[in-house]
Amino acid sequence: MTPIDTLVPALEGALGSRIVRLVRAFGEVTIEIAAADHLSVAGTLRDDPALGFDTLIDLCGVDYLGYGYDGAWRGSRFAAVMHLLSVRHNWRLRVRTACADDDLPLVPTVTEIWPAAGWYEREAFDLYGIVFDGHPDLRRILTDYGFIGHPFRKDFPISGYVEMRYDPEQKRVVYQPVSIEPRENTPRVIREPGYGGVGRG
Repeated sequence: MTPIDTLVPALEGALGSRIVRLVRAFGEVTIEIAAADHLSVAGTLRDDPALGFDTLIDLCGVDYLGYGYDGAWRGSRFAAVMHLLSVRHNWRLRVRTACADDDLPLVPTVTEIWPAAGWYEREAFDLYGIVFDGHPDLRRILTDYGFIGHPFRKDFPISGYVEMRYDPEQKRVVYQPVSIEPRENTPRVIREPGYGGVGRG
């Protein structure tokens, strides 16, 4: 019996219907949950002695725009993904939380449960525009204060919207519209039907 054989029933027993989907693959467990359950699930994952996820290893954003075979993804566009560790039980878990609104992706903050989430959530906000409700200091962390947009979104242009340069006459940095021509740099991969098992009945 592997640790995952113990973890899966423990998750199902503690979280019940709050688990939208549970996937066990490649020696890892992923659970998918709704944004409305994000905070309560996080609390249970940390506090339930059968689970004991005391450490947040990572938290990031995901943009599923155009995801899947021929862009056939039908779920929410944005998700927040946490990677958790239980030191006591020596097991890991991935938690994917779907944002209900594509126009305003919103997830409750988990900074009161795992304080390490603070900077991770700021990064996901900065790069993907995911808003972590209740975060004590939600502001950009990697881009400039005047930056427009969220650069890891798949519809964000590679060249960006503005560029900055030092103006010797004004003796300061100025922003101006991008001066290079936009171009498409995304490689298009075309494979025959059935490649890798995709599209087979």
